[in-house]
Amino acid sequence: MNASLSPESPVAAKVFPSPNHGERKDGQRPNMLVLHYTGMPDEGEALQWLCNPVSQVSAHYFVFGDGRVLQLVPESRRAWHAGVSFWDGDADINSCSIGIEIANLGHPGGLPAFPDAQMESVTALTKDLASRWRIPATRVLGHSDVAPGRKLDPGEVFPWERLHRAGVGHWVPSAAMKDGRFFSRGDQGMPIEALQAMLAMYGYGLKITGVFDENTEKVVAAFQRHFRPERVDGVADASTITTLRDLIAKRPASVAA
Repeated sequence: MNASLSPESPVAAKVFPSPNHGERKDGQRPNMLVLHYTGMPDEGEALQWLCNPVSQVSAHYFVFGDGRVLQLVPESRRAWHAGVSFWDGDADINSCSIGIEIANLGHPGGLPAFPDAQMESVTALTKDLASRWRIPATRVLGHSDVAPGRKLDPGEVFPWERLHRAGVGHWVPSAAMKDGRFFSRGDQGMPIEALQAMLAMYGYGLKITGVFDENTEKVVAAFQRHFRPERVDGVADASTITTLRDLIAKRPASVAA
């Protein structure tokens, strides 16, 4: 398996090396994509931070607003982009993932849209990576999915549906927003156990306690941010629960490594 983009890749990525990487642990190979926004006002400063030994952070790829792509870390190496994270049994996300930093102001800058030129490159890049590394659709994620509450990127305006239409990632249409029963902080009982079990079944790191606590609220908000972005409030309303149910029901089979 090549350590960088394949010759057939539609993405022309120049190398801009970062020193911030190491060995993937236990011989792991990439089986997950994690998407980030930079959350900084200046693209150049964000890039330099990812390449500064003092920062101890990096990513495999950096995508500018105009669509240019740089490769900072070889795909075979462990970039330092996910931090303390978890998904579907994996607690060392850096060792099993490829990280992509997308230049965008994010929440600090009011959640601006991702430009078309940038999304064309993100789409081509993720499609190439998912194909070459045989990454399952359910393992194309945001930083907020693997670190709920601690991280919010790439944010609720990121066009996940656009990636899905191109064949990357898992998605179902959001269930209609309507009044009805909902669950929120402080609720307890079997319905909360069922909600927690569904979120954990999909991959989120959440203990099944039967208590809608702060962690449950953070995970629900992370789920909404990715899959039901019309309202991100951490409240498990009917739309959120139905969307989660539909995702589980339509989850594609994992791709064998």
